Amino acid sequence: MHTKPTLRCDGVNRRELLTIGALSALGLTLGDALRASAAFSGGRGLGGNSCILIWLDGGPSHLDTFDPKPDAPSEVRGPFSTISTRIPGIALSEHLPRTAQVLDKVALIRSLTHELGNHDTGSHFLLTGHRPNPALAYPSLGSIVAKERGNRAALPPYVVLPEATSALGPGYLSGAFGPFTVGRDPAQARDLALPEGLTLERLGERRAILEQLDHFSKTVEANAVTQSRDAAYEQAYRLLASPEAKAAFDLTREPASLHERYGRSKLGTACLTARRLVEAGARFVTVVDSGWDTHQNIAKTLPDALFPGSGKLPALDRAYAALLTDLSERGLLENTLVVLMGEFGRTPKLNALGGRDHWPRAGFACLAGGGVRGGQVIGKTDASGESPTERPVRPEDLSASILTLLGIDPATEYRHPDGRPLRLITDGAMLKELV
Repeated sequence: MHTKPTLRCDGVNRRELLTIGALSALGLTLGDALRASAAFSGGRGLGGNSCILIWLDGGPSHLDTFDPKPDAPSEVRGPFSTISTRIPGIALSEHLPRTAQVLDKVALIRSLTHELGNHDTGSHFLLTGHRPNPALAYPSLGSIVAKERGNRAALPPYVVLPEATSALGPGYLSGAFGPFTVGRDPAQARDLALPEGLTLERLGERRAILEQLDHFSKTVEANAVTQSRDAAYEQAYRLLASPEAKAAFDLTREPASLHERYGRSKLGTACLTARRLVEAGARFVTVVDSGWDTHQNIAKTLPDALFPGSGKLPALDRAYAALLTDLSERGLLENTLVVLMGEFGRTPKLNALGGRDHWPRAGFACLAGGGVRGGQVIGKTDASGESPTERPVRPEDLSASILTLLGIDPATEYRHPDGRPLRLITDGAMLKELV
């Protein structure tokens, strides 16, 4: 069982898939981290939507959040009461009061289901739309969007705040489509300033040297690795040289009142940063919120029972509601798909330690904005939240729906390096209720 917010019960640390380095002697070792996806996308899938994915790492309890069972026995119902929402007849946990007031913007899926109860395999399934395959690493949804949609301005198309989990990478795609990660503190994005003593003029000289070396390299061997490095270095230079790109990460430009609305938690800071990034042109931003592996004492760990700011639910409630409201007020929600989910739900009955264990047979996902019809509930679980009884939704269906809403055909085929055709989503179907 986890003892730190950054650990899950399987002992796996959340780790960065890609590490952003400092500048090397000849130029930018941001390299593989800052991706020039437009060079590879060929202009396909140029839909207008961006996406913010809030990933609740560890497996959030559906019964204590978005699918409570107030009439069930206490060992199923849990320690929390419920509150009404903007959707008539639909209740949420008492610790989500702000979310309850914006639920008319949300399509709440209460019948998400699969069979993979391990953190890593469940995460891979939800974040890629494919069951894990030891012989083939599938790309995350963010990497697919980066490839298909390209980049706008100087911002990387795919950003993870604050750090990437193992399932958020490019898989069999080029490393050019992996995420840019900002480090442990979402308020302090790394490598957006030049090291001491290095000016843009000097950087430009080093860039010219690098271009000459690469030109020589191309005359010897033209290959995808060199092309990918060229594109990555080009975008790295653009990011460092762009005041607009650096400004997108600068939270000091936001008023204190807005910081308070989102909350001063890491999740609140990351969600505010995500809004700034999509506003500035990022295509896909994933916010990773760890600490949802609640095997014990949820009565104290989920609400603010230990001290103000200690609970997972109040921080989520404040940040999520603020994000939807902020996007709506700025006229951005219609073109920004906001997805909230984790790898699975939790067991219908409390365990002996007052927590809940892994339960992939039932879970939830919330979709808002990006053309989604809000104010509805899709699917239903039984009286104990054990299994779906109406409209079961598979990870493949959810992934196909997200891609479709972002203007990408889930039936698109890529080619594996060995020549095999690989479909983006194999078995899933768009949830027509969403639109």
